[in-house]
Amino acid sequence: MRARVTAATAALLLAALTACGGSDGDETAAKPKKSAAAEAAPSEEPTAGQVEEGMKFGEPATTTGDGGTGVLEITPDTVVFTKEGGGETAANGVFVVVTMKDKAMTAVAADEPAPISGGGWKWMAADGEMIDTQVGNAFNVTMDKYNNADPVQPGAYQWRSQVFDLTEAQAKGGTLIYIDGEEKAHRWQMPSEDTGPSVAEVKKLLEF
Repeated sequence: MRARVTAATAALLLAALTACGGSDGDETAAKPKKSAAAEAAPSEEPTAGQVEEGMKFGEPATTTGDGGTGVLEITPDTVVFTKEGGGETAANGVFVVVTMKDKAMTAVAADEPAPISGGGWKWMAADGEMIDTQVGNAFNVTMDKYNNADPVQPGAYQWRSQVFDLTEAQAKGGTLIYIDGEEKAHRWQMPSEDTGPSVAEVKKLLEF
């Protein structure tokens, strides 16, 4: 009889110890978990690669200069579609020539990031394909008035241009994208025909 009592007592002690040992797991399970929505909620602070709201062609964008220095207000001004320009023929079917006005908005000079840094100008076709200005014969098309590339001085502005060598499909329904010195992408929905106040001038400059 005494042996049975001792065995029963040992069993009770073992059960109690087991219950105590599992308390940590119970406390962990009892802690409230963050919802998936809360964990996925974006920070209010801007992050690299942030995409600005899309704009209409001709609307200005306030952008950060190369290396985070200064502020440029960039306004796409005129776009011309042509098979030939500057003595060159489009390798892929059509040149899309875009002019823009870069204006310094702060007391320090500001510049556009160089393409080698991953910034600057891109063309996004309707199907999402990204094309830069180094494709085809685009790099060889130049216009004297729009070839400025020096940092824009405080209180001043420059006329610049970008040229893309595209297929006809890529040129239709495209989006012009500019990635600034903070890696923010500014985008403009592009027309599919010559548009802007300087169409005649740009066409004249493209003739050789």
